[in-house]
Amino acid sequence: MKLDPKTDLKLERVIDVPRELVWECWTTPEHIQHFFIPRPHSIKACEIDLRVGGKFNTIFDVDGNEIKNEGVYLEVIDGKKLVFTDTYTEDWKPAENPFMTAILLLEDAGNGATKYTAIARHRTAETRQQHEDMGFFEGWGTVIDQLVEYAQGLKT
Repeated sequence: MKLDPKTDLKLERVIDVPRELVWECWTTPEHIQHFFIPRPHSIKACEIDLRVGGKFNTIFDVDGNEIKNEGVYLEVIDGKKLVFTDTYTEDWKPAENPFMTAILLLEDAGNGATKYTAIARHRTAETRQQHEDMGFFEGWGTVIDQLVEYAQGLKT
């Protein structure tokens, strides 16, 4: 996949969680609530309809404020790839203020580990820079750390 450094951000790591479990965590509302936003913030609700055009909606609690994040899946390759965006909501209704398209790539890395790649694609260089300034690398890195911690608890 060719990335545009002007509009795309990428974070890649090898994590000590089997790919199938990472996938399960990313595609199950009950699991998403445990890692998808850096603590102390939390997920109040999550709805997933795991198919192209299906909804991926969350409600964040950030410092006591509810933030709705509605989107759809653009691509779903079982166990390997999720692409979702806030450009549209369910039934392909255009969003008023879209921010990004996210691409999650999962590959086996041997010994039960997963190569985890998260890409955020933005419409403009300004939006990309805004996301980086908001703490993309730190925030998405924290999400990965929380995912690993949570998923390893599921393995035991």
